[in-house]
Amino acid sequence: MLDNKWAPPRVLVAVDLVILTLREAKLHVLLTERGIDPFRGTYALPGGFLNNDKEDLLAAAHRELQEETALDPENLHLEQLGAYGAPERDPRGRVISIAYLAISPELPEPSAGGDVTDAAWRLVDDVTSGRLTLAFDHHHILEEGIERARSKLERTTLATAFCGETFTIADLQRVYEAVWGVRLDPRNFYRKAQHAPGFIVPVEAGRRSTRGRPAKLFRAGPSKVLQPPITRPHATWGNR
Repeated sequence: MLDNKWAPPRVLVAVDLVILTLREAKLHVLLTERGIDPFRGTYALPGGFLNNDKEDLLAAAHRELQEETALDPENLHLEQLGAYGAPERDPRGRVISIAYLAISPELPEPSAGGDVTDAAWRLVDDVTSGRLTLAFDHHHILEEGIERARSKLERTTLATAFCGETFTIADLQRVYEAVWGVRLDPRNFYRKAQHAPGFIVPVEAGRRSTRGRPAKLFRAGPSKVLQPPITRPHATWGNR
């Protein structure tokens, strides 16, 4: 039987968003500069508290993204990344945050709104290298979001979404290198990409390379899953 004097602890629920994209062949994350305490003036992932007891988690994520960055959530597929509830992650009290992840091409410039003073695409490498510090435990959340994105490139055909309608395998390789933070052997990557059923489909026309030789062009194939997966090397070199 429960002790009648016992009361559940007061817990606040928040959402945080890891939004990743490629800009100039480098992996970027959407960050906001906090305009309120705690961590005023520090960059953080977009997010905030649920509005009321009736607001759905995903609805809260959509609202915060639009309020703080002016990005249209309808253009993004948000998937739940994880729950974060370390007792001292937020100095305001016990806060459990549900994080969402999206990785998408051709995302527009954000515009700050709500209680943030800036919203910008920042190099992921600036955060992972320690050159840019994030509020709360957002460094940890971002790291897990990056790892999820890297894993998705191993198992799915997501990388083709970051290429044009037609592309070379070198174009595709640059996407993998930017997201994985590794240098890839061109011959080995060419072989793996060619042998993944339904991943890429050759097109008849070719374009000239800088050396004057025709480069084979491809388009995205019908598959959504890579079987076998294209696994990444272990050594990393960052997103420089």
